Amino acid sequence: MPNSYLNSIGLKPLTHLDLLAMKQRGEKIACLTAYDASFSALCDEVGIDVILVGDSLGMVIQGQSTTLPVKLDEMIYHTRCVTQTSKRALIIADLPFMTYATPEMAAQNAARLIQESRAQIIKLEGAKIEIIEFLVAQGICVCGHLGLLPQFIHQLGGYKVQGKIESAAQKLLDDALKIQNAGASMLVLECVPSELARQITQQLTIPVIGIGAGNGCDGQVLVLYDMLGISTGIRPRFSKDFLNGSCSIEHAIENYVQAVKNGDFPTLEHSF
Repeated sequence: MPNSYLNSIGLKPLTHLDLLAMKQRGEKIACLTAYDASFSALCDEVGIDVILVGDSLGMVIQGQSTTLPVKLDEMIYHTRCVTQTSKRALIIADLPFMTYATPEMAAQNAARLIQESRAQIIKLEGAKIEIIEFLVAQGICVCGHLGLLPQFIHQLGGYKVQGKIESAAQKLLDDALKIQNAGASMLVLECVPSELARQITQQLTIPVIGIGAGNGCDGQVLVLYDMLGISTGIRPRFSKDFLNGSCSIEHAIENYVQAVKNGDFPTLEHSF
């Protein structure tokens, strides 16, 4: 929605500066994925702070075995659907596989994603320091992503916890600091030991959002379909079916928001 419309109805869309303020005052950030207008509106209405339009849509929407087949045009389409109905939540969109191999390629594709879908922040995987610096220099807000990197799944050899040994843990911490110093506005940590995630979160000044990274992060994100128990395949250990015991999807998402805000999710059961 255009900002003039939002202001006319008394709503102010969140920015990365609002998330930074939340971190500074110790307020947890509640984030979910969404891929269409209906779920976007529902998430927004119940108080989700951040909607991530992830390339995870390749698996939960398209039925792919990985995120690798997702195309930029598909990310633009789904992100545009989400921004059509979102009024308050900050919208992050993934740059898909091999769309940011060079700084120039990254800038061109990030510009399309922002201009054609109205995403506010783009997310990319790995410690792509030169690329992050270049994007930030062009006025693009960037969210980093470390730990389990789905676009690197063939290199990783599977969906495994990252940073379990000391050298790998130190590299994750070093990469997180480099990403912050490159100008990133946020960082996602996926499938890393909870204590390591806590240390990284404490050392960074930018907000850190965890998924399978324990309760010490500044916020949490889950795939919407996982937390509603409607994904194909096995639900990840770090997720929880919030629809179970809820009277509606809206109630389930409300329960998720409150659990994150109160620090009740994730528990040790959902951590590594």
